[in-house]
Amino acid sequence: MQRLVQLALDLFDPPPAAAGAAAPGAPGVPPASPPSVPKVPLPRQGRAGGATENIADAAPAVAPPAVRTPPVHTPGVPLPSLLSPAEFRHPQANREVLLGDAVVGYALARARRRTIGFTVGADGLAVRAPSWVTLSAVDAALREKADWILRKLSEARERQQRMEGGRIVWAHGAVLPYLGEPLTVVLDPSHGFTGKGGALVSAAPSSPPQVPGAAAPEGAAPAEARSLHIGLPHSASPAQIRDAVQAWLMRDARRHFTARLDHFAPLLGVRWASLRLSSAQTRWGSAKADGSIRLNWRLLHYRPAIIDYVVAHELAHLRVMDHSPRFWDTVATVVPDYAQLRSHLREEPAPLW
Repeated sequence: MQRLVQLALDLFDPPPAAAGAAAPGAPGVPPASPPSVPKVPLPRQGRAGGATENIADAAPAVAPPAVRTPPVHTPGVPLPSLLSPAEFRHPQANREVLLGDAVVGYALARARRRTIGFTVGADGLAVRAPSWVTLSAVDAALREKADWILRKLSEARERQQRMEGGRIVWAHGAVLPYLGEPLTVVLDPSHGFTGKGGALVSAAPSSPPQVPGAAAPEGAAPAEARSLHIGLPHSASPAQIRDAVQAWLMRDARRHFTARLDHFAPLLGVRWASLRLSSAQTRWGSAKADGSIRLNWRLLHYRPAIIDYVVAHELAHLRVMDHSPRFWDTVATVVPDYAQLRSHLREEPAPLW
């Protein structure tokens, strides 16, 4: 019986450590290394609201698809240190790829086209590829342009963070940019102003206003401090204040845009037929051959020169319905510095509402 008990213990108990050997975890002895994970080599392979890139003459690639290997968690090491230092994920991501040290989740759509194209916008990376191109070929194309994609994704993220930092807090005294200058919202329950819904009031000249992100020029003349008086009680909710301000801005935008369309149309030798206001998040305007123009009312946040560029841009499309050199030459006849204004419009986002 004693012999049988000993056999059973030998079967279920691990063998004792060799004489003189220290157990793992003992002082002065490093813990056992975690199992190694084989590395999958990445083989080397041969711009609107977001940046766009096309890969010409896409062909089925033989490169294996990118594999995201899960990290091995070592006890005592904080998990974040084992993860990729950066991750970008499109809201409609249906595939992901490892680009450098960053995991990029992108939205892949099949389209009737001859090339692989990708766009980096506020949401992240979106890819359009022909139906006959393999997934491995798509990933290989993205890896080939990894530096460009990661740079644009980082720029888009920084832009979004700036927008979040400039989000308007809707209350009495809220400040928002209007024609490039700060505008203070004043709740006026007595409705002590004339005008529908609200009225623009200018105070005596004061020191030059400081617009977030812009430095006041040296020797600038004092500017008028402007406020928008809205006929709402001080108990009004943020949504009520926001809607009242938006309604006033949209009326003022129509007035301002109409005046600038009337100014630039004769200079460009075109006629515009109708104006509609847009609330798009990533597009400032559009034009159709029938003379209908759409302009985003949020342009009213920007200084007049930038608004003029967008107005001239859309009117120029009534002569040239593309973005060829001939189109830009047409824009330059009325807005010579359009390139600088266009760049500012791209780099300085409008505030979030």
